[in-house]
Amino acid sequence: MFRIIALTALLATSAAAFTQADLVQAELLPGWRNDDGRHMAALAITLAPGWKTYWRSPGEAGIPPLLDFGGSGNLQSVRLHWPSPDVFDVNGLQTIGYHDRLILPIEMTPDQAGQPIDIRLNVDLGVCRDICVPAQLNLTAILPSQSKADPVIRAALASGPISAKDAGLTKIDCAVAPIKDGLTMTTRISMPSLGPDEAVVIEPADGTIWVSQSNVRRDGATLTATTELVPPHGAPFALDRSTLRITIVGQSGAVEVTGCPAP
Repeated sequence: MFRIIALTALLATSAAAFTQADLVQAELLPGWRNDDGRHMAALAITLAPGWKTYWRSPGEAGIPPLLDFGGSGNLQSVRLHWPSPDVFDVNGLQTIGYHDRLILPIEMTPDQAGQPIDIRLNVDLGVCRDICVPAQLNLTAILPSQSKADPVIRAALASGPISAKDAGLTKIDCAVAPIKDGLTMTTRISMPSLGPDEAVVIEPADGTIWVSQSNVRRDGATLTATTELVPPHGAPFALDRSTLRITIVGQSGAVEVTGCPAP
């Protein structure tokens, strides 16, 4: 019912020397109930040393996770609060994700305020080092209507991408041009550097659109990213720039922007 991000095929899965328990452990942190009735819990994933897993938009060589809350009780809606990820280089390909430990806050709205939420969470994800291994996690919990906040979840919420204003971003625009099978988009961003090897991730509202890894360069205060967007029908299309989600990721954190006007 609540499917978040489609799982793509795993490219390298031969890992007979490892069991899933050797590589990844997971638990649900029960969290707390806010005054407005929403419940804040978290998925806690601990990885074996040297292994990593992926962000919601993992890059061309990464494996996006799938979280399925189907079968949960007293659950109306779910929102994930992703912490700022790291950028990795794998044989010249950029991937985006997490190493060591991921605390993923999950904001839930119950059908019946004040009543416990019965969580049934199935997670499919890839954990990778030199190879990628598929992991399937099945977690259950009864989340009571308690009010005591969890500092671990609070810290994960605070580690998410910051706003354009807080990052000192003063201007952003996106110029699009047709190509044979879709569009090319040039995004220009005026903001202070987040450190070397900045990445710019473009996420259209339509998840069926394939998005290439952005070619990024920085000239002083301006970051320029060139990206290709290809729809399933493989032809130029009308792009609603107001719904684009653009995330700039660097060594000092991440910045998230919604919408990108024409130059």
